[in-house]
Amino acid sequence: MLKKATRIILTMTIGIFLCMLDTTVMNIALPAIQTGLNTDLSHLSWALNIYTILFASLTIPLGRLADVWGRGRLYLLGLTLFLLGSLASGLSTTVTLLIVGRGIQSIGAAIVFPASMTIGIQSVSLAKRTGAIALLGVTQGLAAALGPTIGGAVTQFWGWRGIFLINVPLTLLALGLSIWLLDWRSHVRESVKLDIAGSGLIMLTLLSLTLLLVKGSDWGWMSQSIIILAVVSVISLGMFIWTEAHVAQPMVSLALFKDRQFNGAALATVLSGIFLVGLMVLMPSFFTKVQNYSELMAAIMITPASVMIFMLSPISGLLLAKLGPRLVILVGSIAMVAGYAVISVMNASHYWQFAVAAVLIGAGYGIIIGPITVLAAGGFTGELLTASQSVIGVFRQIGTSLAVAIFVSALATNLTTAKSRVQTYATQTISALSVSKQVKTDALTTVHRQLAAEQSSTKTTAPITPAKTKRLITTNYEKVLKQQHLQQAPADVKTQVHQKVAQQVTKQVATMNQQLITAITGIKAKTKTELTAAFIKPYQVALPFTLLMILVSLCFERRQRAHN
Repeated sequence: MLKKATRIILTMTIGIFLCMLDTTVMNIALPAIQTGLNTDLSHLSWALNIYTILFASLTIPLGRLADVWGRGRLYLLGLTLFLLGSLASGLSTTVTLLIVGRGIQSIGAAIVFPASMTIGIQSVSLAKRTGAIALLGVTQGLAAALGPTIGGAVTQFWGWRGIFLINVPLTLLALGLSIWLLDWRSHVRESVKLDIAGSGLIMLTLLSLTLLLVKGSDWGWMSQSIIILAVVSVISLGMFIWTEAHVAQPMVSLALFKDRQFNGAALATVLSGIFLVGLMVLMPSFFTKVQNYSELMAAIMITPASVMIFMLSPISGLLLAKLGPRLVILVGSIAMVAGYAVISVMNASHYWQFAVAAVLIGAGYGIIIGPITVLAAGGFTGELLTASQSVIGVFRQIGTSLAVAIFVSALATNLTTAKSRVQTYATQTISALSVSKQVKTDALTTVHRQLAAEQSSTKTTAPITPAKTKRLITTNYEKVLKQQHLQQAPADVKTQVHQKVAQQVTKQVATMNQQLITAITGIKAKTKTELTAAFIKPYQVALPFTLLMILVSLCFERRQRAHN
């Protein structure tokens, strides 16, 4: 029979898994959702972004509210909201309802995530804390990494609604276990007061910052809206820091940031999150759009990273005492740098080369994420422990948002350049062909349509189809009859004319098709080359910045501190 503390920790992993899974599970299902709800991507993107924005903005104040109102009680409320949001999202019939459902989900997640960490950690003694924190930390990283894989598999077999509805049985299980195991009848702590000013300022800071990051590419990084958001986030952050330094019971104690290892953990959380999510956010689209794999296959192809996280996270958290924080974080950082080096020079046509990169990046993240969660908690207890988990949770969301902002924005710029090059090449190639103007126009329209969808098709069929050939024969036949005044000619004469026209048109079409197929094959090869380069370039640009992770490892001590 499992001890109560173990049962509580395992119950908390369910809540953490659900919260972190839903940060990435939706990405790969966007095309299916777009079709299912008959909406455009600009509106649908809000269903994705609202989760990140509200999750990041509300985690700290709601984590603090749990200290006042009772963690068990608020945890049950968070799970209930997450359940209702999942149901609303899965059953939505319009994009507006989906956005509302995702918003409710994110509020529930902002309650559940920090409360799960704090409840789980405080259920064990300081002596057993490392193992508990490592398990909770592994769950976070693994859920985020498995999101695309689970999303692809569920979408393939049960449709896009399944990615939200699979939360329902798991949330009900977590609710039942929490009611059984947790102290949710505790009274409100009258001695603890909420820092209203700090709450408002931190929400304003994080709301403006995350909105800036997720919409910067769409609105334009130098647009008035983005500049205003940047100014608001900086000013509100400054006011928040000043407020927290002067208030009696701060929302986030600045004492956290006097701890060198906590600062290192925060930086490592952001950087490792950027470079892991950078892999997860672009490569599924690369495999589906450029390599023409199904969503399920694309999801499976990035699983080597998830497998390595699953394997190494538990081990690395337990190696802290033997090897020391600095060495463990350094090894993980070097692995992620190596992974980015491989992906920057790989031949994308050979999957094994990507698999090597995914293994290295996943291994590096797995080695880092276990210890980071332990080091972020440090020797903190009580409200400092809650604050540390809330703040690290926010930094994790900021890392995710930064990754999407940086990599998606870079990809968008690269795709614009790639499309322009392909369009120019296609225009020059087709213009040089000795075919009719209409055939050229049709061919260029097809190229333009594929570029708009950012796809590289592998199918090369005859541009002038048998149906078009038949229509051309009919048109030319009637034209010859009219020119030679043969409308009233005997049937056998018309038959001979038709046969002669058919032979001439068929021969001309065969010649034109051969020219077009050769040209289109070249255009498709050019398209694939340019689109591949567009997807790989962000990793090449990011490679030097991965070295920052090695510098961050110096923030950590050579040996783990003993808890007091």
